[in-house]
Amino acid sequence: MDLVFTPEEQAFRDEVRTWVREHLPAELAHKVHHGLELSREDMQGWAKILGKKGWLGYGWPKEFGGPGWTAVQKHLFEEETARAGAPRIVPFGPVMVAPVIMAFGNAEQQQRFLPGIASGEVWWSQGYSEPGSGSDLASVKTRAERRGDKYIVNGQKTWTTLGQHGDWMFNLVRTSTEGKPQAGISFLLVDMKSPGVTVRPIRLMDGSVEVNEVFFDNVEVPAENLIGEENKGWTYAKHLLSHERTNIADVNRAKRELERLKRIAKTEGVWDDLRFRDQIALLEVDVVALEMLVLRVLSAEKSGKNSLDIAGLLKIKGSEIQQRYTELMMLAAGPFSLPLIREAMAAGWQGDFPGGEVANAPLASHYFNMRKTTIYGGSNEVQRNIVAQTILG
Repeated sequence: MDLVFTPEEQAFRDEVRTWVREHLPAELAHKVHHGLELSREDMQGWAKILGKKGWLGYGWPKEFGGPGWTAVQKHLFEEETARAGAPRIVPFGPVMVAPVIMAFGNAEQQQRFLPGIASGEVWWSQGYSEPGSGSDLASVKTRAERRGDKYIVNGQKTWTTLGQHGDWMFNLVRTSTEGKPQAGISFLLVDMKSPGVTVRPIRLMDGSVEVNEVFFDNVEVPAENLIGEENKGWTYAKHLLSHERTNIADVNRAKRELERLKRIAKTEGVWDDLRFRDQIALLEVDVVALEMLVLRVLSAEKSGKNSLDIAGLLKIKGSEIQQRYTELMMLAAGPFSLPLIREAMAAGWQGDFPGGEVANAPLASHYFNMRKTTIYGGSNEVQRNIVAQTILG
């Protein structure tokens, strides 16, 4: 396994680093480095900057308007943008639904939907989880009934991340109740401005809104918005989930947050506590191990070998690491991490300490928010079963 980047790859890294330094707004990088809340304008603004450069669809092949980068180049791009403090690309459009449209959509659908995703102009949401259908997606109950040249959709989705901003939603819907549950699911694209679509925000403990309930009451969806074949949506969903679980690992964000954890520990005076520093060291070892796992996959792809299907492993380890670094940040800050006074934060108080850094105000909300990572995208318990079946048979 060759983990040494070639001179050409190092030159590519330098190109990305220079471009990001010149185009990433300093205020936005400040928010990301210190865990402050990002608005829709923040996230979509950065997406449009990348879209203008042709890098929002950084994993896309050239035939669909992407840069056609290798797996190594994509990794280096993710590493450099995370290191610089760029917002994480909202994945639902460019990382998740776009590959499905490319692989299974027809030419008209590709021409219709991909340009808006690539430019960052159109915000996509994910319609997978339902009340009672999370890790067990095969049990989805939202119904789509074919009537002539349209589908009538009724049902409910939940935990729809950033759905309050959505222009379009890709939806798993039930189009048949015959045979196995997986055999009756279809993949439908829904305009969220359609009559009968209602988005109800779910307010989190810190008062913010990140997830939503979405209701469908006799929503009319043109049949031309069906991706692929009716009742074959489970196949397309599995294709998408492989991208989601790999994306959830997010090793480059973990590396950046590890450095933030060290800054907080030094600021709060616990860096000299050897027992606490041991915990940071253990976390750093796991971050390095996760990165080695990612690089192992890249090395296999680069050499033309078939890499192991380790999306589940990446998801398990990456999500646990995210929980651990937010927990250690809370422990480092102690009582100062607890207040969740959004009005004070909005007025400019962020717990600043000398030197202009931002300290503790957002830590509690991050800690609570990251409790979800071992559940969404397929709970880690389910992922462990899948990994065991794959390896042990």
